[in-house]
Amino acid sequence: MRGSLSAYPIGMELLTDYLPPSLLLYSFAVAVFAGIVKGAVGFALPLIIFSGLGLILDPTVALAGLVLATVSGNFLQVLKSGLGEAWRAIKDFRVYIGLVCVFILLSAQLVPNLAPSTIFLGLGVPITLLCAVQLAGPRLIIAPAWRGAASVIAGVISGLMGGIAGTWGPTTVLYLVAIETPKSRQLAVQGVIYGLGSLMLLAGHLRSGILNAQSLPFSAAMVVPVFFGMWIGFRIHDRIEQETFRKITLTILLIAGVNLIRRGIMGS
Repeated sequence: MRGSLSAYPIGMELLTDYLPPSLLLYSFAVAVFAGIVKGAVGFALPLIIFSGLGLILDPTVALAGLVLATVSGNFLQVLKSGLGEAWRAIKDFRVYIGLVCVFILLSAQLVPNLAPSTIFLGLGVPITLLCAVQLAGPRLIIAPAWRGAASVIAGVISGLMGGIAGTWGPTTVLYLVAIETPKSRQLAVQGVIYGLGSLMLLAGHLRSGILNAQSLPFSAAMVVPVFFGMWIGFRIHDRIEQETFRKITLTILLIAGVNLIRRGIMGS
């Protein structure tokens, strides 16, 4: 699905040529829900879009649909948290952020050569295992002496997952929880990590061909329902207590992970 943008009509016809109206409406509904969760807990937007669209669409279409919405949603989150807090997050998490960005850019080039089942299982299995363990009771807490090494390992894994499946939120959230980042700071830190990473995702998939003349309008159209959902989610965020916040976060990840595994095994 490559070509020149000038070779296609502009507007709704361009979208309906890419997907039928029923699938567009379904995609926009998924985007609204993803935006609500993103605004409420600060993450999971690309994971929910990828998992939701992946129920009925090819993973490359799902991946294309989440890119511009992810970029826009993440920078909206950064602006809400404040630029001063964003700059402090960049300084404090510079190693993690740098590794995420580099490995997103590199791994995005692998997507056109991977089978859909590999993408779904590669993302679903680690998410499900990590979340199930934490929800079962034990909490992974990384001692201060090991946090430097943990940031490198988590950064590489997050970047690989981000480039291949468009979502580096699961490992980012688990990492932030494990180093006991307060809820009040998580939203700003996640916004910066996701915002800079999403720019690498955009660059990577413009190069890989996942984003092209046909898929770019669809990706752009997903921004509006995501923003509407985030507007709702921001109003929910301030009412969530720290422990409730943690459990909601892990539960959302667990459900999405199981769905990805199901998709990878069943192929539908």
